[in-house]
Amino acid sequence: MSLDLQGIGMTSPRTRKRMVQRLAEQGITDPKVLDVMRHTPRHVFMDEALASRAYEDTALPIGFNQTISQPYIVARMTELLMGSGRLSKVLEIGTGCGYQTAILAQLVDHVYSVERILSLQKKAKDILWNLKFKNISYLYGDGNLGWADYAPFDGILVAAAAPEVPEPLLQQLAVGGVLVMPVGENGRPQTLQRITRTGVNYKIEYLESVSFVPFLPGKE
Repeated sequence: MSLDLQGIGMTSPRTRKRMVQRLAEQGITDPKVLDVMRHTPRHVFMDEALASRAYEDTALPIGFNQTISQPYIVARMTELLMGSGRLSKVLEIGTGCGYQTAILAQLVDHVYSVERILSLQKKAKDILWNLKFKNISYLYGDGNLGWADYAPFDGILVAAAAPEVPEPLLQQLAVGGVLVMPVGENGRPQTLQRITRTGVNYKIEYLESVSFVPFLPGKE
């Protein structure tokens, strides 16, 4: 697979720089997150027909009724996850096209990424391999179950909305670890939450309204 990493026109580094300036104006303050967003070619994770829109602040389709989250949401969730400093092991639920995975892989020691749609996972793995990311492990499986073999995790990021946080994910979070995910009934308002494990208890922060695809069980 040959990837156009530099891009031209609406996929150029200059366009990425403008995107990062907009993120800063929207309240993203972590310099490491902003720097990674500036240097990661978002357009290569999308179909060629949509590549020119890659740096717009909007969610875009990636097939299979899934979307790539808008840049602000990717940056915001990453910043919330990284709030306590560099993390060693992070579980990502919903590999999708692999863009959020790429952002995380540049900021943490190792990413464990779970995807329930095999065709999406294969495509994302090809792109991430071509981008030379070697600190990512992949599981084709049900994200509701997490990935117990590698628990506990210092951070968990979930890219789909559920009525409540699945219990296995809470159990697989290390003490002091942070889980970030949208919570809300399908078709109803969703709220981005940050959950910190304090021992046997969990501290929940309700942050802002969001709109995500539903968190579905099983494999497809």
